[in-house]
Amino acid sequence: MSSVDIVSEAYSVWPRGGSAYPAALEDLTFPPEQLFALGDPATLDVPRVAIVGTRDATGYGLRVTRAIAGELARAGVCIISGMARGVDAAAHRAALDVGGRTVAVMGTGIDVPYPVGHRELHELLSRRGMVLSEYGPGVRAHKGAFPRRNRIIAALAPVTIVVEAGERSGANNTADHALDLGRCLAAVPGPIDSRQSAGTNKLIRDGAHVIATVGDALTLAGVGPPPRVRDAELGAEESRVLQALAEGGLDLDTLAARSSLPVRECMAAVTALEIQGMIECLLTGEVRRR
Repeated sequence: MSSVDIVSEAYSVWPRGGSAYPAALEDLTFPPEQLFALGDPATLDVPRVAIVGTRDATGYGLRVTRAIAGELARAGVCIISGMARGVDAAAHRAALDVGGRTVAVMGTGIDVPYPVGHRELHELLSRRGMVLSEYGPGVRAHKGAFPRRNRIIAALAPVTIVVEAGERSGANNTADHALDLGRCLAAVPGPIDSRQSAGTNKLIRDGAHVIATVGDALTLAGVGPPPRVRDAELGAEESRVLQALAEGGLDLDTLAARSSLPVRECMAAVTALEIQGMIECLLTGEVRRR
């Protein structure tokens, strides 16, 4: 194929050797011969971090994913993931929610959302971020496609963060590719009796960097904290939560009582504040101001 990028009405084709083809993919033993792309190629022209994890994420995993992805995106980092259910989708949405950059690498054809329920997310990513695939239009999910997809995710990002993963999972496959490529690998610790954290805890035991706070992710990405949102820009619930934390950290139940909010509304406010970098949730369950 010619080294000149091909553009159709809906997507671009980036042949290996072309101007748009990501140089990082040349580190792979078998780089894709071409990539199909939807969206703005400039999405990749910033620091990049891959965030991956289980489709069967816990509430803890989703909350941590939103906080890490949102803070990184606000700091100017592009979030790379695979658009799967659970951690992947949460990472993409958190980046989009703060107006940041994010790229989904597909294991299906460029125009085939997978899972089908993520059709809307696929459309959002193609308009406000990017969708990449080594498969052309119409290619359906097939055996071996997603492990091949995972190598591209790992190659595109200098840092891969695994939030939750079982002992045998696609996220661990991405982690293996990251290690093989000499990329930085990090993981979020979880309860030792949680099957969703069995894989991540094992990665940490075997030498992966520990993500104990959102700040750890920023450090690994080589970026500073993003500008803080002014208190005047906060919603009423978020302001109440922030005020309740003025004298120190609290567990969620105490925080809900101190802020006079139902637990569900308190959790929503905590998530919003965490994405904005104003508070952090520790592994102990304590919520505190940053």
